Amino acid sequence: MEYIIQIWITSVGEALRHHGIGETIAPDQRQRPEVRKRLSGPALRTFFNIADAWNLSVHEQRALLGWPAPSTLHKYKNGLGGTVPYDMLIRVSLVLGIYTALHVLYPEPDLADRWLQLPNSNTLFGGRPAMAFLVDGGMDALYQVRRLLDWRRGAWN
Repeated sequence: MEYIIQIWITSVGEALRHHGIGETIAPDQRQRPEVRKRLSGPALRTFFNIADAWNLSVHEQRALLGWPAPSTLHKYKNGLGGTVPYDMLIRVSLVLGIYTALHVLYPEPDLADRWLQLPNSNTLFGGRPAMAFLVDGGMDALYQVRRLLDWRRGAWN
């Protein structure tokens, strides 16, 4: 559980600072509707910027966000989604952490952004691209990929 909280604090804190909001949100406040509402816009903008960098299909975007309806995804893309569920904020936080870790591990931006689509020999992926693992594996797969990349870059030593 401590690892999950650290992921949340690190990723959401980075996103908030990026968007000019320099606050730290206490763990017991993160599920509050007003906090989720304040984080929803920046989180979704960040997610869709990453989705563009990764060339994600609509199917892949929906999978990473927890399978919102196609019409809901369209609303999110157009900034009309309102307050997103806590689960989705966690997912975006994990995606942001994966994106950041890839760009630390692979300084060549093109490789960092293509990594998820490349076949991978790591036993976690079984020769498939990491994105296939993420689409099939749900939130647990997001956590596993985030942990793997953080371990590779030495972030949790």
